[in-house]
Amino acid sequence: LDMEWLCGLGPMAARDLFPCLWRGKYFSSGNEPAENNSVTPMLRHLIYKIKSTGPITVAEYMKEVLTNPAKGYYMKHDMLGEEGDFITSPEISQMFGELLGIWFISEWIAAGKNAAFQLVELGPGKGTLLEDILRVFSQLGSLLKNCDISLHLVEVSQKLSEIQALTLTEEKVPLERNAESPVYMKGVTKSGIPVSWYRDLQDVPKEYSFYLAHEFFDVLPVHKFQKTPHGWREVLVDIDPQVSDKLRFVLAPCATPAETFIQDDETRDHVEVCPEAGVVIQELSQRISLTGGAALIADYGHDGTKTDTFRGFRGHRLHDVLTAPGTADLTADVDFSYLRRMSQGKVASLGPIEQQTFLRNMGIDVRLKILLDKTDEPSLRQQLLQGYNMLMNPMKMGERFNFLALVPHQRLHGRSHQTNARQSKPSPSPVAGFGELAWQ
Repeated sequence: LDMEWLCGLGPMAARDLFPCLWRGKYFSSGNEPAENNSVTPMLRHLIYKIKSTGPITVAEYMKEVLTNPAKGYYMKHDMLGEEGDFITSPEISQMFGELLGIWFISEWIAAGKNAAFQLVELGPGKGTLLEDILRVFSQLGSLLKNCDISLHLVEVSQKLSEIQALTLTEEKVPLERNAESPVYMKGVTKSGIPVSWYRDLQDVPKEYSFYLAHEFFDVLPVHKFQKTPHGWREVLVDIDPQVSDKLRFVLAPCATPAETFIQDDETRDHVEVCPEAGVVIQELSQRISLTGGAALIADYGHDGTKTDTFRGFRGHRLHDVLTAPGTADLTADVDFSYLRRMSQGKVASLGPIEQQTFLRNMGIDVRLKILLDKTDEPSLRQQLLQGYNMLMNPMKMGERFNFLALVPHQRLHGRSHQTNARQSKPSPSPVAGFGELAWQ
C-alpha cells in the first residue's frame, strides 16, 4: 500500500457517536414477543388484500410493507441513524466510505483511466456513503482532474431522496424536479458534480459506470420455502383464524410458481430466494460486460448456507416481522451464491469475502493510525476506535458483512475494454480489497 494516498485524504468527517447497534446484529425472526399490537393502516390494507385474494407470499408481504406508495415503511420514514430503526456502516465511520472511494479510483486506474465514468449507487440511504466517497475524489483530485464524473442514484423513496439531496448538494444550486420523468430529480453536488435520481436501474444511461450496492440487496423481497415430506412448499402470510387482526405464517398446500428458483441439488430444508436480486444482478452483469466498469456489493449475507434469516427492526430492537407492519424495517440475509449464479458468467465475480478482510486489504489500519495522529480530541479518538471496532470485530460487522465484486473478464486478463481509455494496455493488477491494495 502506498501510504501517501491514505495520508493525503485529509481530516476527519463529522460523525455523531452512535450506540453500537445495527440491523445485522440478530439472527432469529418472528418469534419475539410483540411490542406493539396496534392495527396499522398497512395491516388493515394487508388483511383486506388477503381476504380478497387469499394468502400472499412473503415476497409480496415485504414489497407491500416496505415500498407501498401510500403506506410503505421506506416511503414515509427516515429510518437511518440514532433516531431511526437501524444504523449502517457509513454512519459508524468515515473510514468505510473513504476506502470504498479508493476502491473505485483503483479500479478506474487498473481499467485504463477512462475519460469519463458514471458512479451509480443503488439505495443510497442518507447519502453519507457517497459524501465520503466524493470527499476522497476531491482530495485525490489531481488524479481525476481530467475525468468527467457524474452521479446516478437509484432511489424509490421520495423521503430519502430529499435527505440525499440535502447531504450531497446542500441545495446551493436549486434542484430540478420532474415526477413524470425517469430522472425525477437533478442537482449538482457541493464539488460541482452533476447528480441524477432514478426509481429504476433500467433508466440509468448505459455508459461506462461503477456501481455500488451497500445494504441494498438485503431489503429486496424474498420468497421463503420449507422442505416437507411432499416436497418444497412456499411459506405464505395469512390471517390468523383465532385473531381477526393478526397475521400468521402458513405453508402453501401445493407447489407455487416461485419454486422454480430453488436449485435441484439444494441440501437445506429451508430456503430464501430473491428473484428481484437476480434481475438486478443480470442487469449489472449485462451493462458491465458491454460498457466496462465494475460493481461493488456490500451486505450481510452468506454463501448459500443459511436458512431462516427474515427479520424486522424497530428502534434498534428486533421486531416481530408480522406485527404492526409498516412501522419496522424488514430484511433478509443476502445469498451471495445466488448472486454469483445470476451473473451467468457474463462478468468475473470476486468474493464474497468478509468485511474485515476487505477493509484490511484496503488499508483501514493505516487510515486509522493517520486519523488518530491528527486529533487530540478524546471524543473523536473514541469515535474512531469505536467505529473501527464495529466494522472489523468478527463478533460485530467484521464477519457478518461480505463484499462481492463484478468486473469485466478483460479486467483480469489485462486487455483494455474501453474505446476511449487513455492507455491501450492496462496491466492486470489484483483487484483492490480482494488482494492487498497495490498501486501501479
